[in-house]
Amino acid sequence: MRLSRAVLTAAVVSLTAAGLPASAAAAPAAPERSVTDVVPAPVSAQADPRGDFRLTPFTVITADRGAGQVADYLRGLLRPATGYPLPVVPRAAGLPAISLKLGHDARIGTEGYELKVARDGVTLKANTSDGLFDGVQSLRQLLPAAIESPRVQHRTWTVAGGTILDYPRFAQRGAMLDVARHFFKPDQVKRYIDQIAQYKVNTLHLHLADDQGWRIEIKSWPKLATVGGQTAVGGDPGGYYTQAQYKDLVAYAASRHITVIPEIDMPGHTNAAQSTYAELNCDGVAVPPRTDTEVGYSSLCISSPITYQFVEDVVRELAALTPGEYLHIGGDEAHSTPPADYLAFERKVQPIVAKYGKKVTGWHEIAKSVPPVSAVPQYWGFGGDDPDVAAAAAGGNKILMSPANHAYLDMKYTPRTPLGQDWAGLVEVRDSYDWDPATLVNGVGESQVAGVEAPLWTETIRTSDDIEYMAFPRLPGIAEIGWSPRSTHDWDAYRLRLAKQAPRWVAQGIDFYRSPQVGWQ
Repeated sequence: MRLSRAVLTAAVVSLTAAGLPASAAAAPAAPERSVTDVVPAPVSAQADPRGDFRLTPFTVITADRGAGQVADYLRGLLRPATGYPLPVVPRAAGLPAISLKLGHDARIGTEGYELKVARDGVTLKANTSDGLFDGVQSLRQLLPAAIESPRVQHRTWTVAGGTILDYPRFAQRGAMLDVARHFFKPDQVKRYIDQIAQYKVNTLHLHLADDQGWRIEIKSWPKLATVGGQTAVGGDPGGYYTQAQYKDLVAYAASRHITVIPEIDMPGHTNAAQSTYAELNCDGVAVPPRTDTEVGYSSLCISSPITYQFVEDVVRELAALTPGEYLHIGGDEAHSTPPADYLAFERKVQPIVAKYGKKVTGWHEIAKSVPPVSAVPQYWGFGGDDPDVAAAAAGGNKILMSPANHAYLDMKYTPRTPLGQDWAGLVEVRDSYDWDPATLVNGVGESQVAGVEAPLWTETIRTSDDIEYMAFPRLPGIAEIGWSPRSTHDWDAYRLRLAKQAPRWVAQGIDFYRSPQVGWQ
């Protein structure tokens, strides 16, 4: 669509007549913002206070071919609070513009970007639409926090001037949401997707099955969802995603440049399945449903051919619904599976995943099975020595870092935190930030780290407010560990940048923990 200045002028007149902001010169000045305030910290950022750019009703968004989806997303971010038209057009035609450009810059890779803000316009360049999307997340932080409001705000809209050159330290920056202990509806998951996307998180790991509930429709084993999906921790209501709902979640995440990694935990954490289908038990007798939070008591029948038919059916259907490369097969806390049986199970199941075109990821216990080099063990220990993980890294496997004593978002902040657990310790905001993936596990260095992930287990988490309270403000720091150069890692500097995020969370309605370690704005 191409709009002339006359058409835009008419739009401004209409906005003014409707009581919407054509100008807000009398609005109070916003707190100072700078390109050096961005979370996660960029590779390089140089402020230019004389280069501030002002959004007006005449501003347009221009997009190269292939950049249209990101341009539409940007427009959707900016329109509610400004009330401005902000049309997406091929060329600016002399109008002030935010320009999204695709090109080739060897410095920034597939997710990096270069952002320049000057008085006469904003230019965002990247090699891919992923890079443009990441750049948009930085751009939104250069506007007043009120830009996150869902309703029109009468004020000036100034983008802080300067230049950012940026690209990620690690390829994978993830968040995990456990929907098995407590079920979260699709709209709740989408809300979390939007929240994590603004910090350049690019994977969402969905923990879809556990002892307390099965959350994904499997057409060849229909009672998994309709029966096994009806329970949750503490007897709370259950639920499950139809395959259509799951596909919609995957597509929504993709629109935020996030890849969904589904998990079916096995051979342990399987009570919901074993209580639903008796044949999954060695004695052929269904176990009772369980809604407590104990772990380690359940196990599939390792010697039974039916077990592997079950696994293949689940993997086949889930792989067909999931465009991402990886399926997560769990593998943790299988205390009721003898070690030899555990290895036998892994060596049968991992080729099934490959048969359906996917790569394996699982909790770090899978490293004992010497998985293929393409597999990614997810480390959830406390750091230090782990010979199996170190051996996997030495053999060529990349390791995903999720140390429970730093990255588990369900750990209590303090003894008085009303939600969460403390088996991995108390994890205040600084604890979640002060660690390095490249030195966490002996024998696993920088080049052997796939990235980081922040899991959120939901034994005590029931609502979206609960999710937000435990994830914020810790998740942005873990995202920064995954994205930003090691050289930028400094708590004293980070806590100042983090404090400036608070007004944005307030505008978004995020219920966050106001840690006394941070001087909140």
